Amino acid sequence: MSAVGGTDVTVDEVEALAADGLRWLLAAARETEGGGLGWANRPSDDEIDPMFYSGTAGVVPVLLEARRHFGDDSYGDTAVRAARSLVTAVDDIDDDSLYFGRTGIALVLRAVHDELGDSQAGAAADRALRIVRSRFDGTRWGELFELMGGNAGIGLGASVLGDAELAVLALEPYLRTAEKTAAGVQWAHRPDRESRLHHISHGTLGIVSALARVGRATGRADFVEAALAGAADVVARDEAGPDGFLVAHSDPMSRPDVVQRFNYGWCHGPAGDAQVFRQLRDVTADPVWSSLADRCHHTLVHSGIPERLRPGFWDNNGRCCGTAGVLALACDRMAEQNDGAGFAQVLVADIVARATRDGDGTRWSNFEHRATPSDLEPHTGWAMGNAGIVRELLRFVRLSRGGDPAYAFDWPDQPPVRRPA
Repeated sequence: MSAVGGTDVTVDEVEALAADGLRWLLAAARETEGGGLGWANRPSDDEIDPMFYSGTAGVVPVLLEARRHFGDDSYGDTAVRAARSLVTAVDDIDDDSLYFGRTGIALVLRAVHDELGDSQAGAAADRALRIVRSRFDGTRWGELFELMGGNAGIGLGASVLGDAELAVLALEPYLRTAEKTAAGVQWAHRPDRESRLHHISHGTLGIVSALARVGRATGRADFVEAALAGAADVVARDEAGPDGFLVAHSDPMSRPDVVQRFNYGWCHGPAGDAQVFRQLRDVTADPVWSSLADRCHHTLVHSGIPERLRPGFWDNNGRCCGTAGVLALACDRMAEQNDGAGFAQVLVADIVARATRDGDGTRWSNFEHRATPSDLEPHTGWAMGNAGIVRELLRFVRLSRGGDPAYAFDWPDQPPVRRPA
C-alpha cells in the first residue's frame, strides 16, 4: 500500500499498529468497584468517564471488534469488565443522550449482552431505557435537541433497542418545532442560539437520519417526509456542485472566531453528510441520495485532507472530526462499490505516520495550533482517541484482505454496508 510521501506501509503493519494501539488502551484502563474497568478521557484526568463519546462506553466497541478480528476472547473478557462499570453509571450519570449519556450506554450494554451473554449488562440496558423514558418532559430531555445530545439520538437508540414507542415519543417533537426555510425545514439545536447548524453531529442532518430510520421502522410516513424536507434544506446550501458537496458549518456562523466555515469530518462535513445520504438511500430507494453520497466522496478526495495545508485545516486523527471518520466512509465505499481503496490507503498511511509508538504501545496526539505545546495529550475514547481510530484500522485491514465489512457492533447513525444486487 502506498502512503503519503511515497512511504510503503503493508496491511500487516497496519494490523500490528492497531494491536499496539489496543495495548496502550488496555494499559490506560482503571480498576473500579466489583472488578470492573473504566477509562478516563485522557490518562491524566482524575475521573473515569462513562460516556460513549469520550469514555468507557466508547471503548467497548473496539474491544468487541478486536475480539472478533483477532479471535482472542481476552478482549471479550475486558469488555465484560468494562460493562461492570457501565452498569453503575446507568444510575449515576445525569444525561440521557446517545453520545453523552444513558442511551449510548444502554446500546453498549445490550451489545455486551448479545455478543457475550452477559445477563447483568442486558438487565442494566433495560433499566437505563426505563430511566430515559421517565425523564422526558414531553418535548425534550435537555438543552441539546439534536443527534449527539438530544432527541434524535435517543430516538435512534430506542429504536435499535426495540422500544418503538419511546423512539416515536422522542422524534414527534421535531414535527412541531421544524422551522420552514426557502428549500425545506431546519431545527434549532439549542433553544437560545441564533445559528442553525446543518450537519450530522449537532445539526439538521443528524435529525434527518433519525427521522428517516425511525420513520421507516415504525411506518411513520410523516417522519420520513420531515426527514426529506430537512435534507432538502441542507442540499440547497451546497457550495461545491455539481460534482462535489460542501455545506457551511452553520448559518449565521457559530463561533466564527474558532470554527472554520467549512469542515470535512464526520461531525460537520461531507464525511458525515454522506452517511445520512446513505441512510436516505436505504429508506427511499431514490438514486439521488447515492449520487449525493458520491459527491461527498468527490469533495473529500479533492479537499487536500489528510495533509495539514494550513494552521487549523486538518489537525485531528480521530473518529468524530478527523481522519478516522473519513476512513469509515472510505471503507463503506470500498465495500459497497469496490471503489475508493486508494483514498482509504492514503488516510491509513497518514494515521500510521502520525502515530506515537514506543514501549507503552501506540497512541495519537491531535494538534492545536493555537496552544503551546500544540501536540495535545492522547485521548482514549471513540471521538478523539485510540478506540475510534483502532476500530477503523481493524476494519480497513479486514476489507483489504477481502473480509467481512460489517462491524462487530454497528452504531445506529452509520448504515450497514449494502452491497449492490
